[in-house]
Amino acid sequence: MTNTHSQHDEQDHLRDQLRQLFRYRKLMLVGLLVGLLAGGWLGIEGSSSYAASSEVTLRQPTVDPFAAGGKPADAGISIESERQTATGSAVAKLAAARMDGRQRPDAELQSGLQVTNPPDTLILRFTYTADSPRTAAVRANAFARAFLDTREKETEAQVGKMLDRYRDQRRPLLGQRGSSDSVDAQLAVLDSKIADLTALDTTPGTVVRTALPPSSPAGPGLPMLLGLGAAAGLLLGVLAAWVRLVLDPVVRSEGDVVRALGAPVLGTLPRRGRSAPLLAAGRAAEEYRSVAFRLACDRRLVDRPRSVLVVAPRGSGETAAAVAVNLAASFVEMDHDVLLVEADLRAPSLTDRLRGAEGIRPGWARKPARGDDGWPTGLQIPIDAGESGAFELVPGARVRNAARALSSAPARRLLAEAEEPGATLVVHAPALLSYADAVALADRVGGVLVVCNPSEVHRVDLERIRDLVTGTGGTVLGAVLHAQRDGGASRNSRKAGRRIAAPDPWKDGTNAPSPSGDQKHRPMRAADVADRHVVTPGTVPDLDADPERSGGRVPGR
Repeated sequence: MTNTHSQHDEQDHLRDQLRQLFRYRKLMLVGLLVGLLAGGWLGIEGSSSYAASSEVTLRQPTVDPFAAGGKPADAGISIESERQTATGSAVAKLAAARMDGRQRPDAELQSGLQVTNPPDTLILRFTYTADSPRTAAVRANAFARAFLDTREKETEAQVGKMLDRYRDQRRPLLGQRGSSDSVDAQLAVLDSKIADLTALDTTPGTVVRTALPPSSPAGPGLPMLLGLGAAAGLLLGVLAAWVRLVLDPVVRSEGDVVRALGAPVLGTLPRRGRSAPLLAAGRAAEEYRSVAFRLACDRRLVDRPRSVLVVAPRGSGETAAAVAVNLAASFVEMDHDVLLVEADLRAPSLTDRLRGAEGIRPGWARKPARGDDGWPTGLQIPIDAGESGAFELVPGARVRNAARALSSAPARRLLAEAEEPGATLVVHAPALLSYADAVALADRVGGVLVVCNPSEVHRVDLERIRDLVTGTGGTVLGAVLHAQRDGGASRNSRKAGRRIAAPDPWKDGTNAPSPSGDQKHRPMRAADVADRHVVTPGTVPDLDADPERSGGRVPGR
């Protein structure tokens, strides 16, 4: 079974990589165009050049080539040495003198020559490429003839030196002829050698093929070169796309997210507009319900608190907030007692964007205790989730020390509400890699749900999230993917290492406005709830003095 699963994983990974390669279709198209241009250029250049070939066969000098027991024709011939000689300056000089009487060959004359040796033969093929058919043929024949003449002259010069040496040795012995047998024997040997050298055939070889003016240009032709260029360019484009894929730090598929995060992808959200409400409808709502059902049936939450921490890797966490709100609404549809905890103490906004449920009392057994640092605020607000029902929200509030507020005893007791039968907590926190707030909560919730855009998040970011969460004893439940850009933090600012924080309303030292007296007699807006219980520097709100708080209900919008 293990081998079968590994084979399926490898096949899925291969299919995933092939799909990702087609994301770089522009690179492949550029490679194809470059190949076509190169093939077309070579075809046009080749159409004005002509190649003619002349062939010569080589032989060793011999006295009687037909004598029995004579040396084979290829004895002592080094074909590579002969090829180097054929392309040397001595042959080129003689060829230039034969063609137009020039004493020195120029670089252009030698540049068009190519000498090759067909395998397993003693043949040298002289191929010359020129702008006209006649020039190519004349120069190929000239080089072949010049090579044979040069080789013959070298052989004759060597034979002449040997004859002069033997004759010099013979001359002093002529006066002693007949004086002794040894002198006569030496003279006989020298005479025999002189006779052999004199009868030596110094012909170096013969021309077996004379070059003729070609009737068509050299090369495979324009159509063939275009096809070869297109194939080579496409291969180059695929290689460039593969290198780009390997070096690209951004994840490009669900498989990359699963491998980097070590957890499954629970859902993929459709693109939502910038002005769309937090509570989704239609296909988006169905996707949220699917994610909620998968979380509710997750076996990893059996022995852990039934609470989910929803975070984004970086940015403002706008989409993560929408996921937290819609998961809370989906859990309500499953008949769970749902509490949405806004643990974003740096830029809380849910109270301004959600509608209070009018006429509904909080259903939780106890309200969150008031924290000494200003959070939890002690409020528990029923939120109208439309047809899904209603859930309750513990709003966030700006505090001076977010880490201290999230680690306080009231915050721990609030998160412990998930241990109650039938209770489900959904916690929304700031971006996990921008602040340490979510890391402080990871071990006190049932699991962490990562909300990310696969076209923006880096693999190293997901791997770091996995290490941070598991290192604190937490569990990564999975990921929810989306396509829109999360506002508030651009990619350029992330690359620059800057954190984009929401503006601080108390930066100038003023306190938040207190509600007017007539606000107790009208439906309270969510913004009024946030304004009434915000924490100003040096103050702690008195929640017990709030008539709405003591009355046990918060009217909706």
